[in-house]
Amino acid sequence: MHHIDAFRIPCSGPGDATGLQDLLSRGVLAAADIVAVMGKTEGNGCVNDFTREYATNALAQCLGGWLGMAPQDVQRRVAFVMSGGTEGVLSPHWTVFTRRAAQPHRAASGDKRLTIGIAFTRDFLSEEIGRMPQIEATAAAVAQAMRDGGIDDASDVHFVQVKCPLLTSAQMAQARARGAVTVTADTYESMAYSRGASALGVALATGEVDAAQVGDAVVLRQWQLYSSVASVSAGIELDHNVVIVMGMSARASSDLVVAHAVMADVIDAGAVRSAMTALGLPQTDGIVNVFAKAEASPDGVVRGQRHTMLVDSDIHSTRHARAAAGAVVASVVGNGMVYVSGGAEHQGPPGGGPVAVIARAHQAGEGGA
Repeated sequence: MHHIDAFRIPCSGPGDATGLQDLLSRGVLAAADIVAVMGKTEGNGCVNDFTREYATNALAQCLGGWLGMAPQDVQRRVAFVMSGGTEGVLSPHWTVFTRRAAQPHRAASGDKRLTIGIAFTRDFLSEEIGRMPQIEATAAAVAQAMRDGGIDDASDVHFVQVKCPLLTSAQMAQARARGAVTVTADTYESMAYSRGASALGVALATGEVDAAQVGDAVVLRQWQLYSSVASVSAGIELDHNVVIVMGMSARASSDLVVAHAVMADVIDAGAVRSAMTALGLPQTDGIVNVFAKAEASPDGVVRGQRHTMLVDSDIHSTRHARAAAGAVVASVVGNGMVYVSGGAEHQGPPGGGPVAVIARAHQAGEGGA
């Protein structure tokens, strides 16, 4: 089994790999042990947010030097997920996950500890994005990542981070030229379709929905179908899905634990505290990072009061939601360096989204979650 560790690293910009380079140089972590990197970059989080690709390339270039590999080969080895948008108090940073052989004496204790598995889907055709092929491929990748992380039971899955592609104008034109029809002709809307289909794939893999319930027609329509552990970010920098599954296992030897809750809306601070309580955290000192999804409630109302996030023609609602939820999460944990991603289609109930907390077990309750 595995021994997992996690490092939260501040950065001065999307191309800043100096913090990672420093940890590698000092031997704090080994490049060969890195399995996943999740980052918050300071772009707009929209179709033309190239900070995500810039960050991935910079980090892959850094690791390539240590591993003796080309950056593109590093990206086939390490699961990179970059989420654009650090509105409000959100602070750009990387969360680097390492995985090495478990320490037998620690794993033998029987306490469940954090484990992580990764997987990659094949590249998608433009007409497959937002439809059943993406749902099914994501479900298969989640199952593969669970096996990779040694997670036997879906109830031990606490957060599934997916990075998925979007549709560009050029890709849609190429699809039309070969007689194919894409799910939408709007590039921004394609992000939502890709996120939604990927989230339903997570829900299918974790048993939160049945195979008979999912199909092309339910994506972005049947909002009662969702995953309580899925977090999906779309980007221009890839053509496939990257999957990171975070869960707990009695065979893992890490001193890290993870728990999750579901935010009912973007101001649900209670859900963050619930995840902390599940870990027995009396304070925030032991927290390594918090991961959350956020979206503007699609009915235009938050707790009975009208909001204007959906009708602002200058700033898209995903940017409003990230800023709002980011401030809520940061206020609870006392740190703006948290991972909050916008666009929560089929990721938690409408207007809400999952939130997960990773903490040190010795500072949390005995045995963790």
